[in-house]
Amino acid sequence: MSKPAPTRYRTLNWSSYYASLRERGSLTVWFDPGMAWHAAPSGKQGRQKTFSDAAIQACLTIKVLFGLPLRQTTGFVASL
Repeated sequence: MSKPAPTRYRTLNWSSYYASLRERGSLTVWFDPGMAWHAAPSGKQGRQKTFSDAAIQACLTIKVLFGLPLRQTTGFVASL
């Protein structure tokens, strides 16, 4: 039994094809402006936290959502 021939797709409307490619690369991220990115001082001994728990949770959500390694996630979030 032979394999069926692969389907060939032909693009007829190039302007809409290029527009859809540009839209596919678009990303909109909304953050709550009231969210505290930096942690409040705890008053305990030792090194204080730099970022709040909500900020860390947002970064880890982006990490899992896009399947990024941690270093790429920190660079991505820093660019936002």
